[in-house]
Amino acid sequence: MNIFEEGTFFNPTRGQLSLSQTLEEMLSYMQERSEYAYEIVVGCDSPAVLEPFFPVVIVVLRKGGGGRFFLKRIFYPNNRKFHSLHQRILEEVLLSCQLAIFLRGELEKQVGLRDSSLNFSFRYIHADVGEIGPTKDMVKEVTGLIRGNGFEPCIKPNSFAASTVADRFS
Repeated sequence: MNIFEEGTFFNPTRGQLSLSQTLEEMLSYMQERSEYAYEIVVGCDSPAVLEPFFPVVIVVLRKGGGGRFFLKRIFYPNNRKFHSLHQRILEEVLLSCQLAIFLRGELEKQVGLRDSSLNFSFRYIHADVGEIGPTKDMVKEVTGLIRGNGFEPCIKPNSFAASTVADRFS
């Protein structure tokens, strides 16, 4: 079972949604105004505690017309601890990559079956690292991990999905 299939995603407009409902809502949102171009972004954050949870977020941007987000908090069993910032950041990026790979495949399949005229891109993963601050030594490692999974990395100050949306829920 996919870790993202357990529990629900939260969307401020629609409330609690299963993974399949989240996919359906994303597609419906893009189809209701199909004349727009869309960009889908995934990001994650975590609080600076020993036993953190990881709010992972999907952002669907309607370029020039707003957007929607869907957030899921990932909790690990009590015996799983993250003893360093390095461990936490890598877990954030791995969760983002897992969700992005799954979503990209599902969305491409669904759009191909339903409406191939939708104009959307899904190439960025936002990471909560930057050239300034305690994560500066991790930028190459994190961006390499994201590229190795077939996406383009986006770091602070431009990684709003991780450093703003997900951060708000950590």
